[in-house]
Amino acid sequence: MKKLNSEPLPCKVDSNIAPILHTVSQVCGCFPEKKQDTPEQQQDAEGKDSKLLVLPAAEPTHDDLVKRAEQFLKERIQQGDQQAPFLLGQLYFEEGWYEDALLQFEKSKNDFQALYQAGVMYYDGLGIAENPAKGVEYMKTIVNSESPRATHLRYAAAYNLGRAYFEGYGVTHSDKEAERWWIIAADDGNPRASVKAQCALGMFYSRPTTKNLKKAFFWHSEACGNGNLESQAALGVMYLHGQGTKKDITSAIECLKEAAERGNVYAQGYLVKFYYSRKMYRKAAELAKLVADFDNIEMLARMTDCIPLYTAKGVAIATFYLARCLQRGLGVREDRIAARKYYSKAYRLDADVAADLHYEVIYGTI
Repeated sequence: MKKLNSEPLPCKVDSNIAPILHTVSQVCGCFPEKKQDTPEQQQDAEGKDSKLLVLPAAEPTHDDLVKRAEQFLKERIQQGDQQAPFLLGQLYFEEGWYEDALLQFEKSKNDFQALYQAGVMYYDGLGIAENPAKGVEYMKTIVNSESPRATHLRYAAAYNLGRAYFEGYGVTHSDKEAERWWIIAADDGNPRASVKAQCALGMFYSRPTTKNLKKAFFWHSEACGNGNLESQAALGVMYLHGQGTKKDITSAIECLKEAAERGNVYAQGYLVKFYYSRKMYRKAAELAKLVADFDNIEMLARMTDCIPLYTAKGVAIATFYLARCLQRGLGVREDRIAARKYYSKAYRLDADVAADLHYEVIYGTI
């Protein structure tokens, strides 16, 4: 069963690459630079009849830009540009034209970036039938290559291989192999390596079967320091409960608030729980209501690049506490009918989370 997201196509470290459409549009002149008038030209314009002024041409639409970029790249292909087939495939990929994208990537398999994108498409079944074994084969080709043109892709490919072994998709499931590949991809916290692998190791060492909370805290700290949103939320929870580190409420709330502001729903759920525990009922209910109205977990997880499992847990926590506030009239007007609706939703989202919180209700802790 798939649980994790693929690593996006990495760019070379020393480049500042915009999405392909914008980049190609700049190169082929779809965005002509606006020239500043000289003071003499401005003065001359001011003296002319305003009726004679010509309005600037309308900017091209998105469809116009796509057509022009496509035509430009096809011309470059005919001229023998070796990178143009990949760029055309990437243009199609970014537009969601996956069949056309794969056709170009397969034509450009000597380009490791094309090979990487094709591997992701086969593994995830983007617009085509899934072929995870082929996706794994392509990632191994990149990892095993000694070509300098594959260097910036190796960490991401290693992360994807770890993901394949962890999910048992395209290869036989193996926690040992997943851990090995993720450690290679994480490269001891290197910010230029796979930050996704660093986060994945944090999650890996938090599981009951592979638990090592000190390692989990280390890897979440590395990933958080490199900008990973999901690890920032996980660190907040670890500080809150003293898991793998000393309990530190100040650091916990700092991490949770920052992650929540960046859109992490798991952090938002734990903030609701914290506010409720401190009898800040109005604040708990207000935040819980915002989170409890989320319905499309998969879309929300994609938008925040977070794991759907933990996104659902965050919504379930917030939803249960909203139900409790409504049932008891804490921070909101009492409404037992609405409370039952939200209790049911919490159970649908994550039965284990809801059951654990129900036990806390029984024992009088919430």
